[in-house]
Amino acid sequence: MPLKLLDWYIIKKFLGTYVFAIVLILSIAVVFDFNEKQDRFMSHNAPWSAIIFDYYLNFIPYFANLFSPLFVFIAVIFFTSKLAENSEIIAMFSTGMSFKRMLRPYMISAAIIAVVTFCLGAYVIPKGSVTRINFEDKYYKPRKVNTAHNIQLEVDSGVIAYIDRFENYSNTGYRFSLDKFKGKQLVSHLTARSITYDTTGVHKWIIKDYMIREMEGMKENITTGARMDTTLFMEPSDFLIMKNQQEILSSPQLSEYIDRQRQRGFANIQEFEIEYHKRIATSFAAFILTLIGVSLSSRKTKGGMGLHLGIGLALSFSYILFQTIAATFAVNGNMPPVIAVWIPNILYSFIAFYLYQKAPK
Repeated sequence: MPLKLLDWYIIKKFLGTYVFAIVLILSIAVVFDFNEKQDRFMSHNAPWSAIIFDYYLNFIPYFANLFSPLFVFIAVIFFTSKLAENSEIIAMFSTGMSFKRMLRPYMISAAIIAVVTFCLGAYVIPKGSVTRINFEDKYYKPRKVNTAHNIQLEVDSGVIAYIDRFENYSNTGYRFSLDKFKGKQLVSHLTARSITYDTTGVHKWIIKDYMIREMEGMKENITTGARMDTTLFMEPSDFLIMKNQQEILSSPQLSEYIDRQRQRGFANIQEFEIEYHKRIATSFAAFILTLIGVSLSSRKTKGGMGLHLGIGLALSFSYILFQTIAATFAVNGNMPPVIAVWIPNILYSFIAFYLYQKAPK
């Protein structure tokens, strides 16, 4: 069914108010953020071009995407309440239009926002986050991890690597061992004083002062050497994990990283799994929150727009808060990340269904 003039009117109002809300709130957020960080920027001699183009030009889309559910709620409630106050919704119903039919342009707008939000979060923003985080690391607060301890991971099937301490500035690990198993039986045990990552190639490592013990039944062969160049399926980035590193990976990169780390037995990947599933869940939330907003604000009340906005803001902030709490349970507890991320959507789907039933028909 082709879109009618009324559909285009609602879509333009929805998306226009959504963009206006983003611009308004982000303007305030940028002012507060700069006011908080300007002392650090000035003390580290951050150039204005870097502050504007490297930091804030990437901070704005990141912040907008992060609070997209809030902007959707504000946009829907603001202009729908205005339609209700002006009796425009009553006029629509008087022509025989059903509430379900009125929701059509709203859901089309929500679909546009969901697609844009997902594409930004999954592909565009991670690239900008690399620049933004590098800026923060240099001019605000260092985030990069320079050392790692007690590293153990599976680099191949039945091959377990261990590094007691790894230093980023020299790309060198100390007290290295490499165990090879056939089934449950240890067949080779390598120990070395140090192992250095060769940046000239991929997965290339230099092992120094090594000793290899190879077990063949009751026999044991020992080989020693000063240096050995080898290829190991691991990189420093696999264990030098800085804070919020998941933000700089696109969704395909996140998926590949999670699968690789899971195969290696690396346990600290909950935050990466949460980020991967949250990008999908947050995009889908546009439909749920739009339905809640329309159902809540389509009725003309004595409280007017202020009452609707108050209830809407409370619901939207509670959604973001609940999303944060659920993610914390996934990181610190035993809750699977995919369930933790989708719990707010499931709960608010019930709220949306209840409000939809109570909405004027």
